[in-house]
Amino acid sequence: MAEEEKTPAREVIADYAQAHFRYFRTADGTVYAQKNGHPVARPIRSQGTAGSHRQELMVGLFRDGRGAFNGTALKEALDLIEALAMSEAVQTVHIRVAPGFDGATWLDLGRNDGQSVRIHPTGWDILTPKSEEVRWRRTQLTGELPLPVKDTDGKGIDQLLRLCNFATAETECLALAWLIGCLGPSVPVPAPFLTGPQGAGKSTAGRMLVRIIEGMSGDLRRAPKDEENLITAVAAGWVTALDNLSFLPPDLSDLMCCIVTGAETVKRALFTDGDVVRSRYRRPLLMTGIDVGVIRPDLAERLLPLRLERPRIRRTEAELWAEFEQVLPTVLGSLLDLTVKVRAADADIPTDLRMADFAHLCAQLDAATGLGALNAYRSSLDDLNDDVIEGDLLAQTVLKHAAGLDTGVAVRMTSAECLHALTQLYTGEDYHPLPKGWPTTGKVLSDRLKRLQPTLAARGVLVDWGRTKSARYIELTRPAAPPPHQQQPAF
Repeated sequence: MAEEEKTPAREVIADYAQAHFRYFRTADGTVYAQKNGHPVARPIRSQGTAGSHRQELMVGLFRDGRGAFNGTALKEALDLIEALAMSEAVQTVHIRVAPGFDGATWLDLGRNDGQSVRIHPTGWDILTPKSEEVRWRRTQLTGELPLPVKDTDGKGIDQLLRLCNFATAETECLALAWLIGCLGPSVPVPAPFLTGPQGAGKSTAGRMLVRIIEGMSGDLRRAPKDEENLITAVAAGWVTALDNLSFLPPDLSDLMCCIVTGAETVKRALFTDGDVVRSRYRRPLLMTGIDVGVIRPDLAERLLPLRLERPRIRRTEAELWAEFEQVLPTVLGSLLDLTVKVRAADADIPTDLRMADFAHLCAQLDAATGLGALNAYRSSLDDLNDDVIEGDLLAQTVLKHAAGLDTGVAVRMTSAECLHALTQLYTGEDYHPLPKGWPTTGKVLSDRLKRLQPTLAARGVLVDWGRTKSARYIELTRPAAPPPHQQQPAF
C-alpha cells in the first residue's frame, strides 16, 4: 500500500475506541470511557499504574490485531475523543453504591466481571448492570467483595455481632442501622464513633464494619493533617474510617460535619491559570478512639456513639480475621436481606431530630424487627448533649442562669447585658478567674450561643434573637412543657 494511502494511526485508534467504548462527560467536565456491556467507567485522562483507560485501549488494540501504537498517536486520538465527548449528555458516575431504575439500589462488588448486587423492593439479585443504568467509578480504594449468600435466615448478623465486642443490645442495633444506611446512595448517616476502654477492640470492630462494605482491603487510616488530603481520600472511596482519634480541632470537626451531610470544594486545576476542579462529597464516616475531648455541638448531632467492652477471651489476629473472611459472604447476604425488609417497613418520620433520614431508618428497623433502634438513637444523642455541656463552661453557666428564670417567661437582654450577667454568675462572690475561651464581647457570646442553641434546647432552655427599634437582644426562655422530643411517643 502506498504511503499516502495508509490510515493515520490516530484515526485507527479513534475508530476502534468509538466502536468498543462509550464516552461521556460528568458535571465537572471529566470525560469517562465505559467498555460496551461493562458497568465500569474510567476517566480517559487517568495515568494510574493499573486499570487506566489508556492501558485498556492499548491492550484491546493489540489483542484484536490492530497493532501496537506509540504514545503520540494515542494522545492525539484521546484528545479527539475527549473533544467529541464534551458534546454528549452529562452522566453520573458512582463509587460503591448507586441508585437504579424503579426504586432499586446497586452495590458494586468490585469484581472484574462487573457483577453487582441489585437491591429492589422485593429482594436482591446478583447481576451485571446495564451501562445506561449504572456507571461504576473504580479507584485503588475499591476493594472486591465476595458474592453474598442467599437465604441466610439472619445467621450472618449473629456471626457479625459475635465477632464484635459491642457493650449493649442498643449499640448493636445502631451499628446495624448504620450498615443499612451505608447501602443507601442518598441517605446521609451519622458517623459512628467506636469508643471504649483500652483493649476493647475498637480498631478491629471498625475494620470489620468497614470491610462489610469495602471488602477485605478496606482499612482504617490516620486523620490527615490537612483538609485537602482528607477530601482526596473521601472522594476516592465510599466509607472513610479514621482510627485512634484523640483530639478534634475546630477545622477537622467542621470538615467532618461536611463529609456526613455533604459539601463541595473548589480548587485551581493543576497547570492552568483559571480552570478549577470541583470535588463533591457526602460519604459514610467512621471513627475510633478512647476519647476525643470536647465535642462541638454541630458535630455531636452527626455522631453515633458505639461503645465496646473488653473481650473476656482473647484471640489471635490470624484466627479472628480468618473467621471473619469465611463468614463475610453470609454476613453480607444477611445484611442485604435485612435491608430489603427494613426498606419495605412502614414507619413515621421523626421530625424533631437533625438527622431525620437516619431517624426514619431507625424507625423502619424497629417496625421490621422490634429492636428499639430509634429510642437507642435518641438516648445516644442525649449522652452526646451531656458531653457537649460537660465540656463547655458557657453552656453550664447558661443552664445555671436559666434555672433561676420563671417558667414560660421570656427574658430579653442585649448581648452585652447577657454577657455581664453570665460572667458575674460564673465568677461569683469570690471572683473566680474566667476560663480560657470565655466570650470577651457580646458578639462573641451571641455566636457561641448560636452553636449551643440545639444543645440548650434539648435541656429545656430556648435561645432566640430579635431586634427592637433601638437595639438587638437575646431572649432566654425556660418553657413550662418539656422539649418537643421528650413528648414523642416511643416506637
